[in-house]
Amino acid sequence: MIKTESFVNVAAIGIATFFLLAATPVRAEDVAVKIGNFSFGPQELRVKAGTTVVWTNEDDMPHTVVSPNNFRSKVLDTEGAYSFTFTTPGTYKYFCSLHPHMTGTVVVEAATGSIAPPQ
Repeated sequence: MIKTESFVNVAAIGIATFFLLAATPVRAEDVAVKIGNFSFGPQELRVKAGTTVVWTNEDDMPHTVVSPNNFRSKVLDTEGAYSFTFTTPGTYKYFCSLHPHMTGTVVVEAATGSIAPPQ
């Protein structure tokens, strides 16, 4: 009788774990943008909603990442990083507030379907 109860308990735990893991949302992969030589690379990204973009400053000068009314990093020193998770489809233009000629764009598409190639 004890063996049967143990088996039932183990099976119940296994089933509960399966459903818990199946219900856990999968996080979209992070996408990297490098800041170097006074530019963002890549300059344009196409991602799915739910994607986190991580900007890393590889320059020896400080930079920022600013999209008015959407997101704003602090000043990023060398090797400093900033991340933002895009949840709403749309086009997000951004720039460095210290060097306004540095610009980039993130195009966010719905989480379902395939990503259209850049044009």
